[in-house]
Amino acid sequence: MDLFYHSLLSTSSSSTDDNNDHHPPKKMIQKVHFHKFMLELHKSLHKAKTIHNLSGNDLFPHILQTILHQGNILCFDEFQVTDIADALLLQRLFTGLFDRGAVVVATSNRPPRDLYLGGLQRELFLPFIDLVEETLVEVGMWASEMDYRLVGTECGDSVPSAGAAGGEGGRGKAHRVYFVDDGGKGNTNAKEEFEQLFVTLTKGAPIYSVVLDVSGRQVLVPKASEEYNIARFSFYDLCGKAKGAADYLAIGERFNTIFIEDVPRLKFHEVNLVRRWITLIDALYECHVKLVVLAKTSPEEMFEVDLANQHCDEVFAFDRTRSRMEEMRSEGYLKKKWVGSKHK
Repeated sequence: MDLFYHSLLSTSSSSTDDNNDHHPPKKMIQKVHFHKFMLELHKSLHKAKTIHNLSGNDLFPHILQTILHQGNILCFDEFQVTDIADALLLQRLFTGLFDRGAVVVATSNRPPRDLYLGGLQRELFLPFIDLVEETLVEVGMWASEMDYRLVGTECGDSVPSAGAAGGEGGRGKAHRVYFVDDGGKGNTNAKEEFEQLFVTLTKGAPIYSVVLDVSGRQVLVPKASEEYNIARFSFYDLCGKAKGAADYLAIGERFNTIFIEDVPRLKFHEVNLVRRWITLIDALYECHVKLVVLAKTSPEEMFEVDLANQHCDEVFAFDRTRSRMEEMRSEGYLKKKWVGSKHK
């Protein structure tokens, strides 16, 4: 049976996928965050075209065989569509999966009919929604008032010291990880505390710029301690330029602790900045990166939305982002082991 769970953030859709792990043998199951799955799909398509010289009718059967070879039960966590390229791929992909007998379980923060709401050329995406509603059993989960990502956040707001920043070894000394620089209205020492934490965790090690290769493109990391796998960016380094999930995952897989400063309050019309921040947080969360932020406002007040836009896809996606930012400050999250490239 194919299932599509959707809920507000108050119910943990991620924990629903976890519960499904208790039934079929794990070797049959692929559980993956949807952003990461789509990134790997684009990489596989590029490889099939450039290395295997496949095209046309030969391309998708090859991709589907590769996917199903890893397991025919696919659990997609945080099913969210904000990109037109992804939207146009999905109908062909899912039709092929269903035709080959794959079982699909997807979790989302909204029902299928509301996916990609307000998106570019959404009319081209509607046949995929019809396919989902015809094939998957929709399960709405709205009863709980608990956002399980936020359980334990009141106990944390700290990060291990440099010796334990990768999630290995002892706990180390605890530090705050989210600083609000509100122009002197509140914590006037936020900048100094943020700077001191960076100095403390890097332990005086040399700081250099680093260039990462991402599918033949260069991604600049302006400040990095390679000795301690710590990187530092401004918000506009990461979100003010054209970057996507591949770039952010490459950063998260290379550095276990990331400092981001000058994070502004975002407005709905700054849609590119909003989407990139959403994608960035998803990628760092997926890699269990320790995130240290210097922002103009709290996570709760970071995204300003007017009534006319409150039902758009970015608003729902940012609710997830806000929840993840809160969880990333919790003691439970900060104790997680980094799953970057050096641990694969």
